[in-house]
Amino acid sequence: MLWFILGIVLFALGICLSVALHEAGHMWAAKAFGMKVRRYFVGFGPTVFSFRRGETEYGLKWIPLGGFCDIAGMTALDEVTPEESKRAMWRFKTWKRTVVMSAGSAMHFILGFVILYLMAVTMGLPNPEAANAPTEPVISATACARSATTLEQLNDTTCPAGAPTPAKTAGIQSGDKVVSVAGKPTPTWTDVLAAVQVAGGPTPFVVERGGQRVNLTVDVPRVQRLLSDKTTVKEVGMIGASPVPKTLVATYGPVDAVGATLDFTGTMFAETGKRLIEFPSRIPAVVDSIFGGERDPNTPVSVVGASRIGGEAAERGLWEIFVLLLASLNFFIGVFNLLPLLPLDGGHIAVVWYERVRDWIRKLRGKAAGGPVDYTKLSAVTMVLVFIGGAVTLLTVTADIVNPVKLFQ
Repeated sequence: MLWFILGIVLFALGICLSVALHEAGHMWAAKAFGMKVRRYFVGFGPTVFSFRRGETEYGLKWIPLGGFCDIAGMTALDEVTPEESKRAMWRFKTWKRTVVMSAGSAMHFILGFVILYLMAVTMGLPNPEAANAPTEPVISATACARSATTLEQLNDTTCPAGAPTPAKTAGIQSGDKVVSVAGKPTPTWTDVLAAVQVAGGPTPFVVERGGQRVNLTVDVPRVQRLLSDKTTVKEVGMIGASPVPKTLVATYGPVDAVGATLDFTGTMFAETGKRLIEFPSRIPAVVDSIFGGERDPNTPVSVVGASRIGGEAAERGLWEIFVLLLASLNFFIGVFNLLPLLPLDGGHIAVVWYERVRDWIRKLRGKAAGGPVDYTKLSAVTMVLVFIGGAVTLLTVTADIVNPVKLFQ
């Protein structure tokens, strides 16, 4: 329980750091271009403390659920003092405002990349190619062939006295690559299993050992086994051998880790895009889970749910899952924040580029620039999107409390 609580706290702190860096990204970019940053705060609610350095007030608030960076004149409707007017954000060039507004997401991407790089040189990165590739027919170890008609028996790896050891008795060794069974080529371990399960009695095997092929005869017994559907029991052939497990995680040196991290970052972005596309269609499953339905592990989770999963991973010592989840959350937030919807940063970027394209078209028609967009005309759309976002947040938080996602059973 202690590690579970510690994991939740650490994950929450990681999210707070992400939010702080998000707002810092906006602040650093704005200052670099000469815009005036009035305030930079982490959290909401009453102020814990604050201090002023130069023209900017920095501080921490009691509720660590976000933060803000107050840049003078973010829109033409914002009130600015005469002193701030020349440095109001809306007066700057389109590309500069775009950089400032996308800098928050950029910080999430940088943080996610750094996390993955540190994983690559320490605990290792997942290897998607290996996970999707078929298992090679290389023997890892030999054991006994025995019947297993229940889940308990299937999970029991001990060998009872007198149980046959067909593979070992026939001379099959660790490291042998099974080339064929009963004359059928076996390029994958699945092929080996299929050929063995239909075999019975003396069966010719060809294995590759030390660069040479060795012919063996295995006396394959027929045993009762519970199949993968966990309900069907069938008599199958079995030799008592297991394959070399696939390398699902790879560790890299400091230089090689850069390329590996870039590759895996691309995979993470593709997965993030897939999750965003599927997001609306999975909301009904979240609602169903609140009222007693089984919670699908692929349904969206809130910060509460993500922190809980992080706590469970820490409790089981699965720190690679903890760290990977934190990286994936940063990528998701970064991409989500760039969606062209107000009040997200992507929505403000869309408005800025609308002004630019509109003024370009007006110029071609010999007309003057149209001026800044009136945000009051977009307030209704913004409020609808805020309401939808709030409703989705409330749903996911509720589901994560009453019926949380459980990755570890």
